[in-house]
Amino acid sequence: MAFLDKHKAIETHATLLLVLSFLVVTIGGIVQIVPLFYIENTIEKVEGMRPYTPLELAGKDIYVREGCYVCHSQMIRPMRDEVERYGHYSLAAESMYDRPFQWGSKRTGPDLARVGGRYSDEWHQDHFRDPKSVVPESVMPPYAFLFRTPIDGRYIADSMKTNAVFGVPYTSEMIEAAQADFIAQADPDADTGGLLERYGERVDVRNFDGQPQLTEADALIAYIQVLGTMVDFSTFQPDPLR
Repeated sequence: MAFLDKHKAIETHATLLLVLSFLVVTIGGIVQIVPLFYIENTIEKVEGMRPYTPLELAGKDIYVREGCYVCHSQMIRPMRDEVERYGHYSLAAESMYDRPFQWGSKRTGPDLARVGGRYSDEWHQDHFRDPKSVVPESVMPPYAFLFRTPIDGRYIADSMKTNAVFGVPYTSEMIEAAQADFIAQADPDADTGGLLERYGERVDVRNFDGQPQLTEADALIAYIQVLGTMVDFSTFQPDPLR
């Protein structure tokens, strides 16, 4: 009863309630915000992680634009059933260059954190054109229009500059060569020496949508095919101190 009396005193005293509420919100805000200033210390450095190439970045933007994250998560939890189904549990470092992150909130479809390289480009082409042709029980709508929508990367350098402001390590050289790298990644006959030098030898270079014209389908499939492939989990050893 004594506790209730004290609580009543707080509720009936507007100024005291305001002051105490402010203190609670302030403490909660500090607890949430301060760790963000030390984010470099909280994310384990993992070999293999790199920023998205211009084409992959455009594909991620299309993925977000079409709301793919509404039905697909990109976060495998460290639980036996998830690891056995989808692969190694997700690492914080794998999302460090995602703005915004694509962890999702539900799974109408499967988790996509490790989908890269699991299916061929041809499978993805069929899947985006007519999902039921490869997964009869799918409720995913068709995205055939992506194969009819040209894309030239004219604004990709601006997107990279914006990401760089938020900590993605795009260099001035990467941004300057953005449109050329964008086009080169989808053309197996292009000179990709600069692209591979800037982003690494493991970058996929090929015609992703199977068409002569560069389309939004090229970008989206390039993004899908890189998911979960940057880290070599056959050699990865977690830091025991984290």
